[in-house]
Amino acid sequence: MGWVVHKFGGSSLADAEAIRYVASLLQALPETRQAIVVSAIQGTTDALIEVAQAAAVATSDAGPDWGERFEALRERHLDCAEALQLDNELRAALEQSFAELKHMLEGLALLGSLPDEVLDLVSGLGEQWSARMLAGVFEREGRAGDFLDAREVIRIERGELGPVPLFKQSRQALTRQQAEGSERIIMTGFSCRDASGRVTTLGRNGSDFSATILAALLDAEAVHIWTDVEGVLSADPGRVPQAQVVERLSYREAFELAYYGARVLHPQTLAPLLEREIPVRIRSTRRPDAAGTMIDARGSGHPPVKGVSCIEELALINIEGAGMLGVPGTAERVFETLQRAGISVTMISQGSSEHSICCVLPRREVKRARELLNQRFMHEIGAGQLQRISALEDIEVLAIVGDGMAGSPGIAGRLFGALGRAGVNVRAIAQGSSERNISVAVDAAAATRALRAVHSAFYLSDQTLSIGLIGPGQVGRALLGQLGRARKRLMETAGIDLRVRAVANSAVMELAELEASPEALAGRLGGGMPADLERFAGHVQAEHMPQAVIIDCSASDAIADRYAGWLERGIHVITPNKHAGSGDPARYAQLRALAGRGRAHWRYEATVAAGLPVIQTLRDLIDSGDAVRRIEGIFSGTLAWLFNRFRSGMSFAGLVREARESGYTEPDPRDDLSGMDVARKLVILAREAGMELSLEQVEVESLVPAGMDDGDVEAFLAGLDVLDADMAERIRRAEFENRCLRYTASLDAKGNARVGLESLDRDHSFAHLALTDNVVAFTTERYRDNPLLVQGPGAGPEVTAAGVFSDLLRIAQAR
Repeated sequence: MGWVVHKFGGSSLADAEAIRYVASLLQALPETRQAIVVSAIQGTTDALIEVAQAAAVATSDAGPDWGERFEALRERHLDCAEALQLDNELRAALEQSFAELKHMLEGLALLGSLPDEVLDLVSGLGEQWSARMLAGVFEREGRAGDFLDAREVIRIERGELGPVPLFKQSRQALTRQQAEGSERIIMTGFSCRDASGRVTTLGRNGSDFSATILAALLDAEAVHIWTDVEGVLSADPGRVPQAQVVERLSYREAFELAYYGARVLHPQTLAPLLEREIPVRIRSTRRPDAAGTMIDARGSGHPPVKGVSCIEELALINIEGAGMLGVPGTAERVFETLQRAGISVTMISQGSSEHSICCVLPRREVKRARELLNQRFMHEIGAGQLQRISALEDIEVLAIVGDGMAGSPGIAGRLFGALGRAGVNVRAIAQGSSERNISVAVDAAAATRALRAVHSAFYLSDQTLSIGLIGPGQVGRALLGQLGRARKRLMETAGIDLRVRAVANSAVMELAELEASPEALAGRLGGGMPADLERFAGHVQAEHMPQAVIIDCSASDAIADRYAGWLERGIHVITPNKHAGSGDPARYAQLRALAGRGRAHWRYEATVAAGLPVIQTLRDLIDSGDAVRRIEGIFSGTLAWLFNRFRSGMSFAGLVREARESGYTEPDPRDDLSGMDVARKLVILAREAGMELSLEQVEVESLVPAGMDDGDVEAFLAGLDVLDADMAERIRRAEFENRCLRYTASLDAKGNARVGLESLDRDHSFAHLALTDNVVAFTTERYRDNPLLVQGPGAGPEVTAAGVFSDLLRIAQAR
């Protein structure tokens, strides 16, 4: 079995306990030949640099006291060695190293400056200490490993793009330093020597580079980089809460992501592995059993976009003018000017018209770059050939990266569609011919919103919905239960991802940052924050979620007044609340117009007959070219129950009281007996059929006795017996004629609308319903002789919630 190289960063080596954990983790791994590269104990490198800088200015009256910093650093490491129970020889070596460091610091204090050579030497001491302590732990446990000082192995030369390993000299040095038959190496990271033998470093995060150089020298089978995260993430989790671990990357994808600021290995770090095709795995010390991220030569084409990343602190320079058209050399002069000034260009964009060229560069350089370009093109500006050289500060470059993008149509469309829906303006665009990345420059203020929207477009299902529910009463809680039970199945079978992120009642609300169990979220309402529907809507319409839905299960007209604002913002609205559909005609027309634009849907199937597909059936008839002649039906489960039960000899008032006790009526039965609820449903259907009908135009027969419309509910129930005589006469007459009483609604093609009590033949389709069934009969051009019936349970929390749920699924499937 060949070598496997493991690299541990400072966060994995925070103290003695962490070092012991790393040793036990390594001993549990299956490979027989381990090369271990370590960074300094967390915070040590920064502390060494600070103490050296403090010592170099100690002669100044304002200079800080470096002695206290030195002692703190020394005590931390000696305490760690003692806690690890390392042998006296190793502790003495640490004491000697700190004594030498102190002499160097005293020399810096006398010198009054900090040469680069000394800084390189001092800043690399932390890796010496941590590597010796880890080697000591192995030694104490009888599993010895060879300590290797990277300064005596790795040789580099400085190139324009940074340090370049000298593999021939380094391999010769490794052969001299490595003990024959060794099966475990513990090597320091970060430090090395240049071609002349002077101690230097590989730069920040240089220990990763040390590990890959050592892997190349050993012809290792693999490199494992251990961190405190589970792998390379698809985006910065600090800005994108939904960031996911990427299972596999190619070297080229890793290069691109690293360039655009992703927390992945530096491109230079991977270079030693390319020719030998040594794979790298990014793993977590917190979850060593997790697979992490594999980086190798092949990668994987799925998903096509592996990551979304941003470079911050940028600015955009734009050179614009008609004199640039067809004139060669303009771009060359721009970039030559910037190159001579040492200004790095992050991104370039030029339209095919050649009228303008723009480049993105570090924000700290924008003022200087603009001045230099104005000087370089002074003649052309004066002659009017160039109109202006302008600058935009506070820019970020967002990039999507993935090998699978090449040759995959629709990637750019999805990117710009996501940015458009998020309201993000694109300042400049760039794409290489490899199609491995697309970069866009956006305003920094909109960058996080852009990042979240784009990440969602590629990493979340298009059918991911951020859901907020208002009114967790009987229907609302039934819906939350249905969502909780169905969510996993819908995700697995249909890719529909329903995330309940907010619940509110009239007083309080509960918000979840990512998602929560629907029922648990409602259960936390008691301790929620004060209800603020503006904040509620903003939370539901999260930047990182493709679609937002607010479900209104209240009976509030004030909530219905908010629908227009939500639809304008692109938030879908679903409701069983009848106020918007049957109320103010102007409001209704506005809502239909907003929904008709296609940015957001307004659905209200459950406003008529609960979960029965009444409105959808009517829409299908009309959309397919049918013409409605008449709509009739029984729209109230409460009134259906009453008149299915009512017989001669019975007290109608007593039946109403029984229905209320059984939960078949509203808390105030007048809401049912007045007929207004049925009238609202009829108005909703009329408007759906294209008629301009208002509630005031419906003829309504109320069963509430005159003078009893207001007042205490209990007093109303006690006095309801006054209705018995009239109702007894009506049922007696109906039964005498072999008929039955039913409370119906009817609408003809001319818009004549009525709700009230009717006497129907015993063979009428409305005469044979289950106790609380609703029924709707559509008489149309196609169904003129035999009306189309929709019949079934039309009341109750579960079936009403099911109607709302069906609307939610239609929205999810509409995109």
